[in-house]
Amino acid sequence: MAQKTAFITGITGQDGSYLAELLLEKGYDVHGMVRRASTEKFDRIEHLREKITLHQADLLDHRSLVDALRASKPDEIYNLAAMSFVAVSWVQPTLTAEFTGVSVTRILEAMREVCPEARFYQASSSEMFGKVLEVPQTEDTPFYPRSPYGVAKAYGHFITVNYRESYDLHATSGILFNHESPRRGLEFVTRKVTWHAAAIKHGLREKLYLGNLDAQRDWGYAKDYVEAMWLMLQQDKADDYVIATNETNTVERCVEVAFDEAGLGDWKQYVEIDPQFVRPAEVDLLIGSYEKAERDLGWKPKTSFEELIRLMTRSDLELLKK
Repeated sequence: MAQKTAFITGITGQDGSYLAELLLEKGYDVHGMVRRASTEKFDRIEHLREKITLHQADLLDHRSLVDALRASKPDEIYNLAAMSFVAVSWVQPTLTAEFTGVSVTRILEAMREVCPEARFYQASSSEMFGKVLEVPQTEDTPFYPRSPYGVAKAYGHFITVNYRESYDLHATSGILFNHESPRRGLEFVTRKVTWHAAAIKHGLREKLYLGNLDAQRDWGYAKDYVEAMWLMLQQDKADDYVIATNETNTVERCVEVAFDEAGLGDWKQYVEIDPQFVRPAEVDLLIGSYEKAERDLGWKPKTSFEELIRLMTRSDLELLKK
């Protein structure tokens, strides 16, 4: 069987790095897209640098996307790049619209021009459900985004569906609910919690400042979720899938588990509420049903919420020990 080639935008991110590892294990020739920046941030893929090919391109620049696809000749394209932090989308709403929304059109256009027979994966998001209209959310739940990020993701989602139906492209969207790992950025609440639990344990910090402790999310493990992305592109027919755990946990529960794993007694003495971390519009109960993914792809989550938070806390304890 001929070796397959994959092209990943956002390869330096959490999902991109895990996906690159998975595809290398499966024998793929892996190519990734990186933006030219004055400070290169490759820490998540440093251990893979010798095994992958990187192309400089930018989601805001159509020409560079065409050149990168021409050079890599992919069988599969995974579009994971975006302005991925919801809070920043309130500060930079227009840039979020360009990067997270309109750029999906640019890469689909580049694909149509260069490699229309390739298979395309779009990273959609549970933030598109926002003010949820049913619980749990499925592929048929209407979207009601509550942030510029959610709105931009909804555009990216629908343009992918549109290109699939208009140009007969094999274009799939994975509607992924929150997924975390030791490679998650420190601005995300789960990693903020596990890092601070470790830092307090090592005497490097005294307090953890948080917003809404009652906020509930459906949190899964990024390593499990990238496998779902790959499975989607192995199907004969492109379709859209919710990837979630169908369970919900609060930020408070995350704190409890992390501080327990770090061997700290009562977490309440270390945690303070700071109004600056409360969102202008909070999303309601995000909880996703993975029923269709299990039926069509044979996928289901392998890692429980508690296991996930414990493994992240252990990783941060190890990281900060150095």
